[in-house]
Amino acid sequence: MNVEILARIQFAFTIAFHYIYPPLSIGLGLIMSIMEGMYLKTGKKLYEQMTRFFVRIFALIFGIGVATGIVMEFEFGTNWAVYSRYVGDVFGSALAAEGIFAFALESGFLGILLFGWNKVKPGVHFFSTVMVTLGSMFSAVWIVVANSWQQTPAGYHIVGKDMHARAEITDFWAMVFNPSSVTRLTHVWIGSFLAGAFLVLSISAYYLIKQRHIHFARVSFKIALAVATVFSLSQLFVGHKSAEVVAEYQPAKLAALEGHYDGTKPADMFLLGYVDQEENKTKGIAIPGGLSFLTKGDFNAQVMGLNNFKPEDRPGAVNFVFQTYHLMVAIGMFLIALTLYASFLWWRGTLFTKRWLMYVFAFSVLLPQIANQVGWYSAEVGRQPWVVYGLLRTSDALSQAVTAQHVLFSLILFTVVYIILFILFIYLLNKKIKHGPYDNHNIDHSPRHIEMSDAL
Repeated sequence: MNVEILARIQFAFTIAFHYIYPPLSIGLGLIMSIMEGMYLKTGKKLYEQMTRFFVRIFALIFGIGVATGIVMEFEFGTNWAVYSRYVGDVFGSALAAEGIFAFALESGFLGILLFGWNKVKPGVHFFSTVMVTLGSMFSAVWIVVANSWQQTPAGYHIVGKDMHARAEITDFWAMVFNPSSVTRLTHVWIGSFLAGAFLVLSISAYYLIKQRHIHFARVSFKIALAVATVFSLSQLFVGHKSAEVVAEYQPAKLAALEGHYDGTKPADMFLLGYVDQEENKTKGIAIPGGLSFLTKGDFNAQVMGLNNFKPEDRPGAVNFVFQTYHLMVAIGMFLIALTLYASFLWWRGTLFTKRWLMYVFAFSVLLPQIANQVGWYSAEVGRQPWVVYGLLRTSDALSQAVTAQHVLFSLILFTVVYIILFILFIYLLNKKIKHGPYDNHNIDHSPRHIEMSDAL
């Protein structure tokens, strides 16, 4: 493989592995804030115990997330020097803002969150929990702003020529609120809330299956289910808005997402299928004119297809973009159906009588993670061949000195280290879950010993 492909694989691998953890931090932070807020409102110790338990899991996720995120910043300089020079002014502002307004906030209150129990007033500790949650959300703000600028550049001008050209900010707020930043940020936040909610649902379902910590598990399950239901439905509308932005500003990407080639015809919306890139056709089950209706409100409206663009200006892996996008949508629709069904059973009072459903929720923790990953794959691969859309090609953004052997060696090394870190993460997470939420295992926490007034 050439150096460009290897460099792209390396960055995709490192960022995909890192991205396992920030969504969990954001989502779990929201759940912890809700639980601790309910403790302050009701005074019930059960909610305090929940918060204490999930804070321990949050700390593990936060630590691994920080460790895995450092590598990417070095990759910008080693593998993508031309890119770094080109976007340095833009990225420098966004990353500096993240350090000042987000990471400092999150890490500053993290000590109180972890070690402030019984040392500060409950209200102060709750404030720290909220600040840590907001800090993690603000981190996403500046990272998504920087990435969104690459998708839909705004508030800049170009200084220099050819290989020495670089973008300089002319309007900071136009850069921040570029055409895609708000919808993409909302999309990322909701995906993160779902990741955290389904982690809590999975742990709670595991306890219910094992008949351990039953009351704790039932209450935490209901809290997480409420969050998951609200945000799975919200994602449907936000995702549609994101598609409208892509249709307006990145028509080649939209065409790749739906495998649409002929721009002289209405665009179908495929439910599933396969893109034959040799014949420039997509085969599968589709709603005729569905994409035309979603983007323009008319089933017969023409939508730009891949044939409207030069071959060198199209995404290369169209079928990959098509499949990852449709997998993300399919998982999103399944999560909506799953949470609505569980909410209906909750309303009927039969939620915890379905043992098979608890097994589904125990493994469902993987689904938001998969959706988050493939969503980024479709967004980033769909942007190709541009690293900055319409301005800088990926092939021109590489470092001139780096060789394929250098990148391959570091890729192998990162793979080994990340596998070790992941095994360590799973081991420690499993240990904390099996230990359970209570420090004293001699206490009987079965439902018959819990007063009905403690029920949610």
